[in-house]
Amino acid sequence: MEIRNLVTFARIAEVQNFSKTAEQLGYSQSAVTMQIKQLEGELGAQLFERIGKQVKLTQAGERLLPYALEILAAVRQAKNIVREPGAISGRLRIGTCESFVNSILPPVMMEFCHLCPRVEVSTHTALVPDLFAMLRQNDVDLLYFLDQKMYFPEWIKVSERPENIFFVASSHSPLAGQRQIALERLLEQPLYLTEKGISYRYAMEQQLAEKGFELHPCWEVGNTDVITRFLLQNRGISFLPEYVVREYLQQGQLVILDTECDQIVMWSQLVYHRKKYVTPQMSQFIEVLQKHIGD
Repeated sequence: MEIRNLVTFARIAEVQNFSKTAEQLGYSQSAVTMQIKQLEGELGAQLFERIGKQVKLTQAGERLLPYALEILAAVRQAKNIVREPGAISGRLRIGTCESFVNSILPPVMMEFCHLCPRVEVSTHTALVPDLFAMLRQNDVDLLYFLDQKMYFPEWIKVSERPENIFFVASSHSPLAGQRQIALERLLEQPLYLTEKGISYRYAMEQQLAEKGFELHPCWEVGNTDVITRFLLQNRGISFLPEYVVREYLQQGQLVILDTECDQIVMWSQLVYHRKKYVTPQMSQFIEVLQKHIGD
């Protein structure tokens, strides 16, 4: 049984298309078809059903897939042991949220690009539902997102970490240092928020609605860096993950406000699709990210 045939089998199972598999692996479509026929001949079973343009695993294919992925993972691990990270090449597509791009990923990417200079990395930002769709459609290799703790059977989760979300203001704000700030007074302040649909904003809106309050931001913007700039100029308050403003909290330029609101916690989570062939660059990125976030 040839490893390349298992690679081709796993990729077809992932993308569900023979011609796309041929394009991605650099083969002709006839070569891909021949590899699958060889594998089916060795195993004595049909692995795919082709109905029109759709390609689906047969029951035999479904049974083979986890073993094929395990074999390929072992081969990849053996290669990684004897190969320096700098020799890794190819592409890496990461789906993530904007706040991670601005806050957590820069030092991660600096190290990763130093270790793997031949890998072409692209980052795609979107709201979480859109990121999920990108993962299912194989438009990204890894998904790094912030939301409530989630588990789906088609995912492999390799990292999760709690992230605290707070109301934040300038250290010169009249609210700085006050205890148990009433919601009425809190919401009198100019409010800068991330766009609707962000998980932690939705959680806060739900909590306030239960208490009879609504959020009325003076500006909604999808860039947390912009919001942070307004806070540093003492222009108002915001509701943000601690990691977004950690540097300024440590420097004493921003402060966490003590409010009547219950603590909200979201989870940063790194996942990939269960049917995904894990490339060396994916493994290296996972390792670097886990090192930086202390997972």
